[in-house]
Amino acid sequence: MQNSANIAGTDRPDLVDTAALIEDPYRVLAKLREAGPVHRIAGTDGRPAWLVTRYDDVRQAFADPRLSLDRRNAAPGNYGGFSLPPALDTNLLNMDPPDHTRVRRLVVKAFTPGRVEKMREPVRRVADELLDAIEPDGHADLLATYAGQLPIIVICDLLGVPQRDRRDFRAWSDALITPDPARPQAAKEAVGSMLRFYTGLMAHKRAEPGDDLLSDLIKVRDDEMGDGGDRLTEDELTSLAFLILLAGYENTVHLIANSVLALLDHPELLHELRADPGGLPAAFDELARFESPAPLAIRRFPLEDIEIGGVTIPAGETVLLSAASAHRDPAQFPDPDQLNPHRGRSGHLALGHGIHYCLGAPLARLETETALAALLSRFPGLRLDVPRQEVRWRPSIRARGLISLPVAW
Repeated sequence: MQNSANIAGTDRPDLVDTAALIEDPYRVLAKLREAGPVHRIAGTDGRPAWLVTRYDDVRQAFADPRLSLDRRNAAPGNYGGFSLPPALDTNLLNMDPPDHTRVRRLVVKAFTPGRVEKMREPVRRVADELLDAIEPDGHADLLATYAGQLPIIVICDLLGVPQRDRRDFRAWSDALITPDPARPQAAKEAVGSMLRFYTGLMAHKRAEPGDDLLSDLIKVRDDEMGDGGDRLTEDELTSLAFLILLAGYENTVHLIANSVLALLDHPELLHELRADPGGLPAAFDELARFESPAPLAIRRFPLEDIEIGGVTIPAGETVLLSAASAHRDPAQFPDPDQLNPHRGRSGHLALGHGIHYCLGAPLARLETETALAALLSRFPGLRLDVPRQEVRWRPSIRARGLISLPVAW
């Protein structure tokens, strides 16, 4: 493990330099992966964590019940991650079974492949309307005007969020996911705004229920028997709405934008998909592997001392599973730095694995495939509107997303 210091450029003998991971993630991860399966890193909260880098270890750890998502299983003083109020924090990303099983069962029916497939035409309609709005200009920041708009419209329609309440959501999301060091209070202010928003939204839906997912969840919560005797607490209900909206927005925005940039970097694949949109499902899996919006899975805490890749990790310490590193592991993906939708095997972990597999994965897939199909068919001359070296990634190790995506057609 001593090699980590030389690889990542830190003078600490036991910690990988987080700045190096932000600046050049795939090069640094490749060297870490070659040096060993597990490394010490300064985690997202600045405290030491264990970074798991190889595909087999990461995939197995995703499904290991000894790795808890519940922060109460962190050793004292070991974890100092961002804290949310209970009304937003009692969600699936902080739960283990049996609570995780109970809450997930109450909402999973909303995201079955069959139900999601019925949304394909409405999603395509939204995509076409967004492209109608920007087409006359001949150029746009595709992140702001398209990739950043489509998912919020779709998920808000699904939940029944009124139009007037949608305008601030991107700013709140950015403040939480990629906080600005120059504005240390921004994240706290965003949390306060979101708490007021969700509290008001719950009250509105109780007073005026509609034909939407949130009204259905409130009915389950308020029904004395619930679904098979299961019930949501009020905090679980609000936190579930928060998670569906945040995760349904954040990851899909960057799945779309990252995919567009990857295709612009690989024009032969872009032309292939324009000629045959039937290749988009296979392309989605490869694009999600190649440039996943979630380089790190949500932190985990061992319930007991566990061994990963021959390294013993003490109970209660923070474990970070690097999907970004696993996705470039040549033991699983031959020529991993090549974008190749014809490689014939997937197994990507961009949407998780095991009991915490992304609840909205079918919807994220549908939105991304539909957004790409609409864009490629509408703008055959799509190209970057700035030199490639001017395209910038957000400075984060936990979110892989663009700051902007200027394109022309």
